[in-house]
Amino acid sequence: MDQRDEPARASGRPVDPRLLRYARTSRAFFVVIGVIGLGQTVVVVAFAWLLTRAIVGAVGGMPAAELAGVLAALGGVVAARAGLLWLREALSARAAARVRSELRAALTAAVGRLGPGWLASRNSAQLAVTAGRGLDALDAYFGRYLPQLVLTAIATPVLIAVIWWSDWISGLTVLLTMPLIPLFMVLIGLATRAVQRAQWRTLRQLAARFADTVRGLSTLTVFGRQHRAATSIERVTETYRVETMRVLRVSFLSGFALEFLASISVAIVAVSIGFRLIDGSLALAVGLFVLLLAPEAYLPLRQVGVQFHAAAEGVAATDDVFDVLDAARALPADAPGAAAAGPSPAAGSAGGGIVRATDLRVRRGDLLLEPVTFTAVPGTVTLLAGPSGAGKSSVFAALRGVADFEGELSVDGAAPRPAATWLAWAGQEPGLIAGTVAENVALGSPADAVASERGRRLLRRAQELAGAGDIDPGRELGVRGSGLSGGQAQRIAVARALYRHLTGAASVIALDEPSAALDAETEAALWQSLRRLADDGATVLLISHRASARVIADTMVTVRAAQEVAA
Repeated sequence: MDQRDEPARASGRPVDPRLLRYARTSRAFFVVIGVIGLGQTVVVVAFAWLLTRAIVGAVGGMPAAELAGVLAALGGVVAARAGLLWLREALSARAAARVRSELRAALTAAVGRLGPGWLASRNSAQLAVTAGRGLDALDAYFGRYLPQLVLTAIATPVLIAVIWWSDWISGLTVLLTMPLIPLFMVLIGLATRAVQRAQWRTLRQLAARFADTVRGLSTLTVFGRQHRAATSIERVTETYRVETMRVLRVSFLSGFALEFLASISVAIVAVSIGFRLIDGSLALAVGLFVLLLAPEAYLPLRQVGVQFHAAAEGVAATDDVFDVLDAARALPADAPGAAAAGPSPAAGSAGGGIVRATDLRVRRGDLLLEPVTFTAVPGTVTLLAGPSGAGKSSVFAALRGVADFEGELSVDGAAPRPAATWLAWAGQEPGLIAGTVAENVALGSPADAVASERGRRLLRRAQELAGAGDIDPGRELGVRGSGLSGGQAQRIAVARALYRHLTGAASVIALDEPSAALDAETEAALWQSLRRLADDGATVLLISHRASARVIADTMVTVRAAQEVAA
């Protein structure tokens, strides 16, 4: 059975079973909502019975004291119904918040487990929309749809049984007309799911297009294509508006269809009761009791259809989240990237820093890179050189545990531990986040350690070694570290790796093209800093195309171009 079809099959069910697997809070939620739903059903029956008794009693001359007692009980039932409804709403809102938190945490861990290689093949803007707005839409899913679904599963059969017990003819009428509603719900639901998925895809496309345009705005302006990009965003926005209106149109039409079917069904029951009341074959109390319960029997099923539309966006988003979680769950326990989301180690756990690769061949898609052999020991700088695209960065990816490889790779004579326990790394992309410069440099370090005098001293030292001593540590950066030039961002990324080494959390420093955006003077200062760190006992692994890097290298490893192999 093809696993790729599982999400499609799961999304066709009233409740995706993966929700119970990945959000444990939902399990207790279903139990509590079931108990509340049973209470609501009992209250509905009690309300119909007490109201019937009050009306029949008033018509039949019931004593005032007894009638007052019935009305008081009726008031209590109304209060209980309102209280149960409030309790359901409050619990649903709390459960939705907890499930959102669980799924976001699980999504973050899954992305970490899948690794940068998987993330590079996805659109980060679309993933952000799913984790943000998409999961926020779970409020409607948990607050309205799921409670109504549980209430329907409990209340509908109970109310039909009570109606049948009171008047079997009315019970049979309800039983025969009831299937019309779910039949139309299925047909409408299929149409709704199609248009909702189209709307969700358009929203994700809009987010991705906007993010890409903002990121490349300077380039688009230079080439005179900024207006074309704006036109493209406008076109996608118009498509999203059309899709949204289509969703609303289907929602309104489906609501009308369900209300019409329920009204016709209740009318059939009412006409049958009316004729039998006229000929005297049915008592007023029974007829009125059944007539009050009939709309309540259809109401839960109608509301499920209505609330399904409100929750459709959340359902579409959770499908995307579950696909990511399923992909991470399918990985073997020892897969590359499996430990990427693990906690940061305590300072001083870095170990000796001897890195040995023997015939290391990294797999990159359909390419199996040429074998690489080297030994990097403390006190040395090992330079990886070779043509662009040969796979130098892929070797670092294997060190970080996010790439498949063949051959042998060891750290301190053993299989590589999680990279967070021994490696200080800076890649070609700075990877900065919103926050202060200091928060970026000390990323992953305990807050109390950073706030200490030693932490502040080491942070200043790391910036100076990276040539970023002139950048204020308290400077606020925007999303993706915006607010810095390319060279400044690269120096901060290098400072982050050096700070990790200086604190004792990493014995090996791995830098991938750290001087690509630097001028010759700053580059020369950086090389001298790395040389001093190596002389002080660090193991430095370096990737650079600059000829000046060879001056500080103790060992140069040439990485040959990869050869294509069968997948």
